[in-house]
Amino acid sequence: METYYKPDDLPKFGDIGKDNPNLAQKFFEYYEAVFAEGELTQREKSLIALAVAHAVQCPYCIDAYTRACLETGSNTAEMIEAVHVATAIRGGASLVHGVQMKNIAEKMSM
Repeated sequence: METYYKPDDLPKFGDIGKDNPNLAQKFFEYYEAVFAEGELTQREKSLIALAVAHAVQCPYCIDAYTRACLETGSNTAEMIEAVHVATAIRGGASLVHGVQMKNIAEKMSM
């Protein structure tokens, strides 16, 4: 089935900087530094990235970080829990904006 997102495109990500190598280099250096072992392990960072990938709904990121999670020792139960954390935060962020709606509705009802 033809889809907008093609899994074969993910490995081409490194080519994105051909038209502006200076900016691409800066991004990829930053990206590499962020994912280097630090206070958080690569496994922990992969779980965070997987959760964020679901929150921003990037199929390429979901693909990449599912693989990264498995390669760094996470199991499916941990990955599902991380996705649920992202879902709770994303849902809560939408719901809390209901306060803004209520404020406007109350002002207009006066």
